Amino acid sequence: MPGMDESELIAGCLKGSKRHQKALYDLFSGRMMGLCMRYAASEEEAEDILQEGFVTVFRKIDTYQGTGELGAWVRKVVLNAALMNYRRNKKHRFQVDIDEVVHQPATDDNIFQQLSARDLLAMVQLLPARCRMVFNLYAVEGYNHREIGEQLEISVGTSKSQFSRARHLLKEMIAHESNRVRGNTR
Repeated sequence: MPGMDESELIAGCLKGSKRHQKALYDLFSGRMMGLCMRYAASEEEAEDILQEGFVTVFRKIDTYQGTGELGAWVRKVVLNAALMNYRRNKKHRFQVDIDEVVHQPATDDNIFQQLSARDLLAMVQLLPARCRMVFNLYAVEGYNHREIGEQLEISVGTSKSQFSRARHLLKEMIAHESNRVRGNTR
């Protein structure tokens, strides 16, 4: 809502105003969808996580203490929704065996510069669920392996191993894409 500051937005949400909730959603949903896409296996799953995250934001807006940025608080709530989604569904996830992923030797360190953010996101989404979660929490969110272990209920060693696997798989996918692109340009 034009001209509305964060305190007015929060006050309206505290009163349950749908107009203020929509304004808060409109303000942050784009960035939060990007976060959800990194943790989800599909766009539909990301939309579910986003919706669950914002339901929690509106239900717990009274816990926001005004210290720090509102956007950072919303991000933390949505990230927690992604982690809860993972925990809730981890026993139902199909895990791809590492040997089933395409194995191609890495040939070009500059391929990263040639890939779009969308291409990289698609590759991250192809990672097995636990690898994807650990990779995002460590490489993107900045959590350490102890914190990741606590969040995902795994050991520190498992967290490190999953991060290493994720990096390895991403390098292979990037190399495969590089070879595919080179093959199409000849």
